[in-house]
This record gives sequence, C-alpha cells and structure tokens, in this order.
Amino acid sequence: MKFPKLEGIKKVLQKGRQALGRDRSKPVGGAPLSIPGQFQTYSYTLPDRYPWLFQFAADSLAKSSDPHLLSFGCSRGDEVFALRKYFPTAVIEGIDIDPRNIAYCQSRMPHELPQKMLFRTAASVEAEADASFDAIFCLAVLCRGDLTAGNAQCSSPSFLFEQFEMIVADLARCVKPGGFLFLLTTNFRFCDTASAANFDTVLEAAPSQLAADVLFDSSNRLMAGVRYPAVGFRKRHEAGSMYSSA
Repeated sequence: MKFPKLEGIKKVLQKGRQALGRDRSKPVGGAPLSIPGQFQTYSYTLPDRYPWLFQFAADSLAKSSDPHLLSFGCSRGDEVFALRKYFPTAVIEGIDIDPRNIAYCQSRMPHELPQKMLFRTAASVEAEADASFDAIFCLAVLCRGDLTAGNAQCSSPSFLFEQFEMIVADLARCVKPGGFLFLLTTNFRFCDTASAANFDTVLEAAPSQLAADVLFDSSNRLMAGVRYPAVGFRKRHEAGSMYSSA
C-alpha cells in the first residue's frame, strides 16, 4: 500500500540527492565549497555554544535511559563533548562531511567512552535506521554565510530549498516518535517543509539567541526582515508510520 505523503517525500529526497550530486566545487558568491555537498564551509565552533538549547534537551529527555543522540555536522567535536556534560549516560554520535574534522574529533575522544561516543565521516543520515535517535542536533550547519554577507536576494544556485527539504526529511525520518529535532541557524524555515506537519514546536529562541543569517522561502527568494525563532521540534507519536518502508 502506498501513502501519498510518503510518495511525496520520496520524490523530494530523490530530487535533493540529485542536486547534491552536482558539481558544487566552483566559487559561489566569492566563497568556494571545498567538498561537494557541503553548505557550512567553516569549522568554527565553541565549547557549550548553546547552553539554553542543550539544557532544554536534557530536561526534556530526563526520563529517557541512555538516550541516543546525533550531532549532525559536528565539526571539530565541541558540540558532542558539550552534550556529554548534559547527557552523561547517552550514546552520542557525531557525523561531519569533512574527514579532517572527524579525525580531529577521534583524537579528542576519551579512552573510557569508546562505546558511548562515536564519530564518522558522512554527508547525510541516509545510512541511519528509521526512528533511531531520541534527539538530533543540526545547529549552524544548513546555512551559507556568504548569502548573508553578499546581501543575496536569492539563495540559488548556492543553496536550494529542495536540498534543505531533502536533508531535513532524512533527519526527521531518523527521529524516534516523541523525540526531538533541533534546527538552529538555517537559511530556510522548517515550517515550510513537508516534514514539519509531523512535528510540534516545543522551543523558540530569544531574539538575542538568533544569528543574523538571512532566510529564504520555498522558492529560494529572500524573506527580507523575517526572523524564525522556532528551533526545537518534537515528533508526534502517530507520525512514525509515515516514514516506514511498507
């Protein structure tokens, strides 16, 4: 039996993967992409960069024993190591498109936690199982700083909404029913994606907690002056069957 919503998401995923497969190594807006499929080209990060968000996640999952967490676009690992403080018993995975970042993360990993902290090179969560994470953190990853710096009126061709929707749909698929997806500092709004229909907004950022990065609509056009405070989303329990392969 085929479900209309599922078929629609499959088409979005297919289109997005085709877009990611294009040559993205040429300079765009003065900022070349070093790795095909990479959006955020900077590895800059800070320890415990979003304490208000991490604490909310920890409080929300306080009753979960040994939760499974994913840091998508973990860069040099600061986010993963910060999450360890908030989730001392969790299994925490970090993936990043840049193998140099992953090598650095692995060099920092405590020897006493080899089964509780995992790092691997990946551009997507395509290899992850459905409903495998209690929370996924995608923070300052799905954005292009040159779009803001260059006063871009359109995100095309450097970053397309269909690419954003494809990645978000795959992340949403991997969240357990009742689990959380955290998206902060992105060039598009989660509410404009098909996946948003299966989530409830549970956390909004204060204006001071939002970066200055610009937003674009589903047609890749600039949404001048628009701010999007929604950053934490909980997956509805009844949404689980939508992502099954039946």
